[in-house]
Amino acid sequence: MKLRWVDVNDRMQHGYRYALVAPIGHDFHPEFRPDLTPAAMLALGVFGGKYMTDCRDEFPKSWFAKARLSPLRKDPLLNWFGVDASQPLSVWRAKRWIHPDDPRGWFQWYCRYYMGRRLSGEDERQIARWKAIRRHVAQLRRACEPADCWCRPRQRQALLHWAYDSRSI
Repeated sequence: MKLRWVDVNDRMQHGYRYALVAPIGHDFHPEFRPDLTPAAMLALGVFGGKYMTDCRDEFPKSWFAKARLSPLRKDPLLNWFGVDASQPLSVWRAKRWIHPDDPRGWFQWYCRYYMGRRLSGEDERQIARWKAIRRHVAQLRRACEPADCWCRPRQRQALLHWAYDSRSI
């Protein structure tokens, strides 16, 4: 694969540049098997529709064709389950979950990883965080009747934010 560079200049990052070293959507770490692509997540409705409104140039236009985005501010009604399941970015920063290369957090990392960027150390850290969220799948299975996809909507929305398709649990 020919090395391709991406230059980022948006509200949260200026002059950032990264290389795409893997084919889009392929060559993932063997323990990282997300249920949803970034495009599918955006189409379902995640993060109140506000997460990606100023950085569309960085990613394929097709990701935004059916995206549920809010032009002004976060709107939880745009989320698949219609609830707010996000913590403010300030909480993520306080807990030191934000890496300087991805100031928007996990989903930004996932979008860039999906595109083909690889960051030694950071990829493993984020994949470990993704795996840890799986505990919510077990909680849903214990608490909810099978096929009741509206049981615990906030927890299900949070799982969607982490590329787990909680609609089928």
